[in-house]
Amino acid sequence: MIVVLLLIGLAAGILGGLVGIGGGIIIVPSLIYFLSFSQKEAQGTSLGILLLPVGILGVLQFYKAGYVDMRTVWLVSFGFLVGSYFGSKIALSFSQETVRKIFAILMILIALKMLFLDKKPEDNEVRDATTANTM
Repeated sequence: MIVVLLLIGLAAGILGGLVGIGGGIIIVPSLIYFLSFSQKEAQGTSLGILLLPVGILGVLQFYKAGYVDMRTVWLVSFGFLVGSYFGSKIALSFSQETVRKIFAILMILIALKMLFLDKKPEDNEVRDATTANTM
């Protein structure tokens, strides 16, 4: 079990550092399917992992390169703090099955948006080039 947990953390950390994801996309499904956690146990454990400063080394690398907007970090963190309180209250009021379905639907919607509705790559490349020139 320790090896599985370390591998889940490693995968989430690599993907988190690589593309900014990890918790909901890697940790929650892995805890459910590999370790038989309930949906609520997986979500609560994922929050416990993410609320500790486990990503600090990845953040420092991006910060040193000038890619961390600290104002945004603090504002989103405050919103996350408040939102996680209310979100957890709502999740705990639903059944396991309902929470699992909400999670699955959300993942499908995000995937569909990324596949069909996101802007063209050229738009993002222009923004990256503009940002790099202003540093």
